[in-house]
Amino acid sequence: MDYNKQGHSVYYTRYHLVMSTKYRRKILRDGFGQYLKNMIIGIGKQSPEIEIIEVNTDVDHVHILLSIPPKISVSEVVKMVKAKTGLAMRRKFPFLDKVYWGTGGIWSIGYFVSTVGITEETIRKYVQMQGKEDSGQAKLEF
Repeated sequence: MDYNKQGHSVYYTRYHLVMSTKYRRKILRDGFGQYLKNMIIGIGKQSPEIEIIEVNTDVDHVHILLSIPPKISVSEVVKMVKAKTGLAMRRKFPFLDKVYWGTGGIWSIGYFVSTVGITEETIRKYVQMQGKEDSGQAKLEF
């Protein structure tokens, strides 16, 4: 397991993020989905603190597995991803102006997020074992 280090913190954060298209329109087909994947990967390259681990699309939503440092909120990242991808998609694919009237984006207002990582059982055992091993540090086993 790779831990990230930053300033005064060491962290392992993984989030599963799902964003759906506005009105669940099925616009992420063929090249549209691939273009979106490439854009999201590009966001990770532009913002190295945000690690994009996996991206995949269905016709009306996108799944992203990513790592975000504790100093950045999930909602900030969602806002950034929606803003950068929504505007670029409408510019690249002008037909979207007919699918989505007005100047709004292509994304629905909400999103789904869940954490991914070490199980509660593993953490519970780790906490219970503190001070019980000769080395002074209990081993975290995965």
